[in-house]
Amino acid sequence: MRDQRYDILFEPMDIGPVTAKNRFYQVPHCNGGGYRDPSAAAEMRGIKAEGGWGVIFTEQCEMHHTSEITPFIELRLWEDKDIPMLRRMSEKMKTHGALAGIQLAYSGINGPNLYSKEVPLAVSAMPIRTFTNDPVQARALDKTDIRDLRRWFVNAAKRSKDAGFDLICLYGAHGFGIFQHFLSRATNQRSDEYGGSLENRARFVREVISDMRDAVGDTMALTLRVSLDETIGDLGFSNAEVRDFIEMNRDLPDLWDLAQGTWEDCSGPSRFKEEAAQEQLVRGIHDLTDKPIVGVGRFTSPDVMTKMIRTGTLDFIGCARPSIADPFLPKKIEEGRIEDIRECIGCNICITGDMTMSISRCTQNPTFMEEWRKGWHPERMNSKGASSNVLVVGAGPAGLEATRALSERGYDVALAEAGTVLGGRVARERLLPGLSAWGRVVDYREYQISQKPNVETYFDSALDADAILEFGFENICVATGATWRRDGVSRQHVVPFPIDAAMPVFTPDDIMAGKKPTGNVVIYDDDHYYMGGVLAELLAQEGCNVTIITPSAYLSDWTVNTLEQHAIHQKLARMGVNIVLNRGVVEIGNGHVVSNCTYTDITQQFGCDAVVMVASRQETNGLYFDLKAREADWADAGIKSVKIIGDANAPGPIAWATYAGHRYAREVDGEDIGDDLPFRREITQLAAE
Repeated sequence: MRDQRYDILFEPMDIGPVTAKNRFYQVPHCNGGGYRDPSAAAEMRGIKAEGGWGVIFTEQCEMHHTSEITPFIELRLWEDKDIPMLRRMSEKMKTHGALAGIQLAYSGINGPNLYSKEVPLAVSAMPIRTFTNDPVQARALDKTDIRDLRRWFVNAAKRSKDAGFDLICLYGAHGFGIFQHFLSRATNQRSDEYGGSLENRARFVREVISDMRDAVGDTMALTLRVSLDETIGDLGFSNAEVRDFIEMNRDLPDLWDLAQGTWEDCSGPSRFKEEAAQEQLVRGIHDLTDKPIVGVGRFTSPDVMTKMIRTGTLDFIGCARPSIADPFLPKKIEEGRIEDIRECIGCNICITGDMTMSISRCTQNPTFMEEWRKGWHPERMNSKGASSNVLVVGAGPAGLEATRALSERGYDVALAEAGTVLGGRVARERLLPGLSAWGRVVDYREYQISQKPNVETYFDSALDADAILEFGFENICVATGATWRRDGVSRQHVVPFPIDAAMPVFTPDDIMAGKKPTGNVVIYDDDHYYMGGVLAELLAQEGCNVTIITPSAYLSDWTVNTLEQHAIHQKLARMGVNIVLNRGVVEIGNGHVVSNCTYTDITQQFGCDAVVMVASRQETNGLYFDLKAREADWADAGIKSVKIIGDANAPGPIAWATYAGHRYAREVDGEDIGDDLPFRREITQLAAE
């Protein structure tokens, strides 16, 4: 039963001509599927409807071919042919009484048009701004272009209505939308009636909303997403000017959708952004408008959500990442099952799907984007097969998820952990600077397992093949993890390079185990994800003079995809860490490392007292291969299957491990599909020749 403290979260509220059944509002978010995988995206949104969300939006949807952001694969609404794809999505969204919303975007200076080959159009003539610095410029919209653009928005609104949507969100936030480009002095350098004063800069959005109201406004709600602060001072659209704009146009949209600055600002990872981080920027805006407000802030706590509404800060709780981590978050609050919520950890792995143009993942929810492709439901497992029991060896993220999911299927599970705590790598990494929220990966699964009478957990249980063959388990899941290499093998070096034995060399495992270097420390980062930067922060905090050397042109290169690379570099630079880019390490001597330029191979020495090697990881797979070597003994021991999963199979991010554990649990006792694909995909229909 629902705690009455949260009743306000379930009160209906009008948004223009439509009514949301509660205050849970899934704001637009990408998923790595876009126009390529529409059924996968539709089913994902439908699951959220089942999970109790009152409002559910699509991702950014390109509304005209003259502004597209290839290579990114967002939705498209360029012509009537796109309507059936979007109708499938709206129908799924509305299956359990949710409102279906579509976000219409015209990207302006963010649209290079690499696919359509059209000349980009922007508020003012400027170079295209993309993640890849495309060498393209946009020309300024003239008066005819503006009239055309207004008509294109009306066309897109009519198509959205035909596709069955209840709401339209006009995208003018994160620096990506044409409305923000008009509103901001940084991108609007016009001298006509669309430039200069705030009233002039707001003219275009007023015209578009008026046009769209005439076309569809009697049946569809029109919302406007604007940035709370571009964070570039008075040159840009500041929080003060946002407030002036809203007060000047207090009844303009049916709902104000407020999101901070750039995408990096708005969706910053938990390492740099706390829950409700945007509260101060939103507070007081409700005094300037009578229309409802939705805001975001990686909300995971129902107490924080309730506070936001009771204080009049927000009317709707906007969620993207938390709705991915747990699509059933509203229903669990409604049913009084707070402890069952899979809280978002703010790792931003979901965002990497969009950034890499691939199907998204979630560290906490391995079923994300597999709802249609594999038929995985986030709250229901497939029925148990013919076997009765499973031994899971290793209680890291893969082993924990396998155990949890297997127990849901009805198997008796024994979880054997060589150490004395659950969590494996996560139990260690959660203690590093900024990563405490990642511990939710363990906390959620540990609690769920503790509630299962069919799970037994054994600590101090380092098992060998002989012991396992004696136990009599039918299925063996080896999830024994991986360890960091200290020989330098990774991307720059495919074989070990020279290391003087006199130089203290530490791995991340050493440091997480409490062994700490002192004095002048060189970190060699050939991993390029978060670990090198986190350890640099830790050692700098502890008084070391830190130099971090990486062969990449960027520190923690891959974190560009998690929207934190800039913040990592900025923080370490301000801490006094010496950041050395475009250089590798070719030799570790006594008292120094020899670094080479990745372009010229010219070497340079860096003096140091110790080296931290952040290279690659080595699979801990000896147990698996010992068991495989004795496959002839399996039948006599009652063993039907032996599988290796997670980092023990192939090291990767934590999301890869939880996915591997979940997949293993789904596939135990499954039929052999041979060479068939293990997932569904959609194929483009050929047009007539």
